[in-house]
Amino acid sequence: MAHFAIIAPPLAGHINPMLALARVLVERGHRVTFLQQSHGAALVRAAAMDVTLIGGGRDQGTHPTTGRGPVDTARTIRSVAKRAQTICTEAPDILRAIGADAAIVDQLEPAGALVARSLGLPLVTVANALPINREPAIPPPYVGWRYDPTPFGLWRNRGGYRIADWLMRPVTKVLSCHAARWGIHPRQHFEDYGSDLAQISQAVASIDFPRRRLPDSFQYTGPLRLPDDGEFAIPAGSGQPLIFASLGTLQGARARLFAKIARACDALGAKLVLAHGGLLSPSETAALPGNPVVEPFVPQRAVLRHADLAITHAGFNTVLDALSFGVPMVTLPLAFEQPATAARLDRAGVTRVLSPNASWRQLACGISAALNEREYRNRASVIQAEINAAGGVQKAADIIHFAIS
Repeated sequence: MAHFAIIAPPLAGHINPMLALARVLVERGHRVTFLQQSHGAALVRAAAMDVTLIGGGRDQGTHPTTGRGPVDTARTIRSVAKRAQTICTEAPDILRAIGADAAIVDQLEPAGALVARSLGLPLVTVANALPINREPAIPPPYVGWRYDPTPFGLWRNRGGYRIADWLMRPVTKVLSCHAARWGIHPRQHFEDYGSDLAQISQAVASIDFPRRRLPDSFQYTGPLRLPDDGEFAIPAGSGQPLIFASLGTLQGARARLFAKIARACDALGAKLVLAHGGLLSPSETAALPGNPVVEPFVPQRAVLRHADLAITHAGFNTVLDALSFGVPMVTLPLAFEQPATAARLDRAGVTRVLSPNASWRQLACGISAALNEREYRNRASVIQAEINAAGGVQKAADIIHFAIS
């Protein structure tokens, strides 16, 4: 049996799918150790999995909480570069010390992939967010552009990638410096650090843009989840539609946006279950219009199993959970890759995309359309079937087993 080292950004949306994968690998007799900074390590320990601290136990290079505007963009990039430096400096000795046989690395943590290559370890990369594999017809994964394979679209994409590459220079400089130190030919882009053995994506093809140049090692497995064991008392609604709203673990302090969502749902006579990630104060919770069920955290999949609609910031894991139960969405993309995710969902016909600056009346119109136009539910049901057939975490574990055998 193998000893896998797992490296991922210190964020719940990236760690939780890896925890599900790690659990399956352990159940199959393997050993798994996460390399994480303080905040990420706490998530791993809470799941009773092994973790080794990097960065001196400090949260070096953790993403900011908003990701909006040029200041936050620059801060995020500096953050990623700092974390890459920490991984390249500390991870080689750690991987040797723990006796790792192979590495499983998040696609957005290319420093981990570089370290694995420097040590000659078998490498598997996982796209826990949108796949970032670059193709001429695929817009950069950080913009909300529609799929457009026309000459204009290809020209726009080239420009977008040039800007993205320029912005990411602090990170690629760190990676190139360490690659040269280890005698490895430096890769030009993040996606170039992907595994030659196996690249796994939590997505399914229908919620990605059409792909033409994926490597043979790439496979869509659908969401990396364990069997559901959460329960939630669904509020009685006397025939009211049930709506679940969440802005993920980073954006839950947006009291004004939650208030607009609550007012829109109340105006439509819908029952709202709202999860804010522990970021709303009691006074902000009490001030929400209508009579929503408001909790810091809920077992998301348990709620979505009964929901008629999800309102989300287009966070990738919430999107996957909603589609796993055939639930259409209203998406309010806020930051990072969320506009790009929303653009893909819009093309798939499973969401109404609205600005987070929309009024509560505009939200109510979008919610009503997503609830009452049957095509949204029909298309979500088709993707649900695709997810069910993709194999999920068990398929991902199979891929990893055969890749390193």
